[in-house]
Parts: sequence; C-alpha cells; structure tokens
Amino acid sequence: MSKIFKPNGLLILVLAISLNACQTKMEQKTNATEMNSTIAFKNKETVKAFFAALTAENAETVAGLFAEDAEHINPYHSDVFPTGASGKEGIKKYWEPVFPNFDGMTFAIEELYAMEDPTLVYVKYTGEIKLKEGTGVYRNNYYSIFKFNKAGEIVEYVEIFNPIVAARGFGLLDKIK
Repeated sequence: MSKIFKPNGLLILVLAISLNACQTKMEQKTNATEMNSTIAFKNKETVKAFFAALTAENAETVAGLFAEDAEHINPYHSDVFPTGASGKEGIKKYWEPVFPNFDGMTFAIEELYAMEDPTLVYVKYTGEIKLKEGTGVYRNNYYSIFKFNKAGEIVEYVEIFNPIVAARGFGLLDKIK
C-alpha cells in the first residue's frame, strides 16, 4: 500500500524560498551577461576607432583613446623596431613621426573578439602601408590584444607582427640579429 505525500506548510515555504533564490541568481547572471556584452561592444568600437585614427594619420586621436598610464608593447621588435611607448603622451610621440614617412596606411580587420573578460579584445588584421614616392607597399599580418580599464580607455596595447616581413619591407633585413 502506498502512502500519499502531503507537503506541510514548512516544506512549501522552503521550496518557495529556494525557487526565489534560484530566480534571483538567474536574474543576476543575466544582468552580468548583459553588462559584459555592453562593455565588450564599447571596447570593440574603441578598437575600430583606433584603426580609423591610424588610417586618418591622427596621432592626437590615437593617443586620446589611451589611459594616462597606458602601455604600447611591441614584443617582436627584434631590436630593429621601437619597443613601444609608455603613457598617453609617449604614445602620441610614438605615432607622430610615423605618418609623414608614408603615403597612407590601411588596416583591414579580419577578426575582432572580446574575450570572456570583456576588458580584453583580440584583433587579427592586415596592415597595408604605401611607401613614399611610389616605391612599393609594405604588408604584414598582425595580432593584437587591447586591455581596457573601467572607463573604457586602452591601458595596454600589444602589437604582434612578423619582424622578418617588416625588416624586408623597410630594407632593414641586415639589421636583424
């Protein structure tokens, strides 16, 4: 003979509290996911603005996207190219002399992803730089990671490129050690 289960008031109260706690956790997770999506979207837009400013050859705009204590890092500089720059002003000074050396530059973004942590954005792109006086075009493939602060400013930009391709493009292959 089977017994019929009859929940008492205490059991119903415990179940209701548990259900409410689960709903609250789901709402918190949904809110966090929406907030991360918003942060990721804004940071990816800033990355696009960075490349637009490079294409426009505007060092002031480039630097304006960075935090005061930002770092620009070129880990594969190979002692031939600049290692990077520190601080907003340093980043501006890094880019100012670059633009007059060329007859234009474009950066085609191939992949752009915000990471699980939306303050990190990965980008794969191709740079195409026209050399002065019609002497050719320098092309290289790049991978970069942008790190952002809570204000949406870039605090770290790591530029990874093939230094052999760069040295060949600028006639500096003999400088590679």
